[in-house]
Amino acid sequence: MSLNIKPISDRVVIEPMAAETTTASGIIIPDTAKEKPQKGIIVAVGNGKKDHTMTVKTGDVVLYGKYSGTEFKYEGKDYLIMREEEIFAIL
Repeated sequence: MSLNIKPISDRVVIEPMAAETTTASGIIIPDTAKEKPQKGIIVAVGNGKKDHTMTVKTGDVVLYGKYSGTEFKYEGKDYLIMREEEIFAIL
């Protein structure tokens, strides 16, 4: 995926994965009860700081906090921008 956004410093741009629409037992979850996704794909990575090299790379699937980052819309799609330290794990 080619995204024309270049994050600054230790920030990354994440495309959140879609929220679950059904439970494990097959119950459909209405839009008003869906949880915010906490998993996404890295689509852009900054250069890091002088004393910090970036661990994640474009294409990594990551876990992040429910209220991490700042949401924004770019070319009709939803994205999150956050510091690398707000990412919990690479899957």
